[in-house]
Amino acid sequence: MAGTILVTGGTGYIGGEVIDQLLAAGKAVHTTVRNKSKSEPKLRERWPAAGDRLKVFQADLMSDDGWAEATAGCDAVAHVASPIPAAPPKHEDDLIVPAREGTLRALRFAKQAGVKRFVQTSSMAAIAYGRSEKVYSVDESDWTDISHPDVYPYVKSKTIAERAARDWVAAEGEDMEFVSVNPSMVLGPVQSADFSASVEAIKQLLDGSAPMAPDLGFAVVDIRDIADIHVRCLEEPGLAGERFLAAGKFMKFLEIGEVLRANLPSEHTRKVPTRRMPDWIVHFLALFNAGIRSVKSELGKTRHADASHALKRLGWKTRNEEETIVECAKSLIEHGVVKV
Repeated sequence: MAGTILVTGGTGYIGGEVIDQLLAAGKAVHTTVRNKSKSEPKLRERWPAAGDRLKVFQADLMSDDGWAEATAGCDAVAHVASPIPAAPPKHEDDLIVPAREGTLRALRFAKQAGVKRFVQTSSMAAIAYGRSEKVYSVDESDWTDISHPDVYPYVKSKTIAERAARDWVAAEGEDMEFVSVNPSMVLGPVQSADFSASVEAIKQLLDGSAPMAPDLGFAVVDIRDIADIHVRCLEEPGLAGERFLAAGKFMKFLEIGEVLRANLPSEHTRKVPTRRMPDWIVHFLALFNAGIRSVKSELGKTRHADASHALKRLGWKTRNEEETIVECAKSLIEHGVVKV
């Protein structure tokens, strides 16, 4: 693997775990954050022994400032930073534009710096959506149809950003190798009370936010495994143009609730729902709640992910989904995100 890696979005859930594994492997890491004075102390607290092997740069997805300094001297880039909303945006371009322009900006500065390998954190959202079937399977050959009426802004943003990156590399990338990693719903341990939006579902199951579980689900994958596949993509030769769907088993909310009740003390799971919410209630709530409205089309859908390509090409596989879910829940309780 290259000696110095830029990991964009170092304060994020995935970015932080990628940095953790790279530092453990003895690599030097540059990372970008939106506010250096606010974020660097937290990063230094997490990796107190990193010293000069970790350099922090202030850079925003929508501005050129700081990107030349961040990429200087780097052999490879893991571009993880992308907007993930806690609530639906007022306009879809609030997500789409920074996701696309930030990716293209990172690519341009990487090329100027002579970076040889660029790994983009895309999403299963760019693969598995925009279809009307209730149950189906996907792999890396599939692309989300963003013209489908059920596709919501986050899904569009990830699809458009990956398409734009691949088009740019084909036209401008020359000898730079581009790889995308497409994770499903990322769960697992959190490092602080400033937790990722991706683990919100576990929090809501534990804290009683949802007294009944809607007929929704997602393919589960562990944060540590997602960081691992990024590291493999940074170091494995001959991956130009590759795309890796990184996902485990598809699980409905009720099934996840059963895992929580079976593996945690009862005082921690007394609020976990045991009944499915009727679809009509979800549709009614969607009249008043934009977040529910954006995902009501997901009711009853099951998207199986075929991640065998990553196993065959990289030797990568996911750990047990129950372990991932339980450790996610325990860390939310430990950090006080969920009160028991």
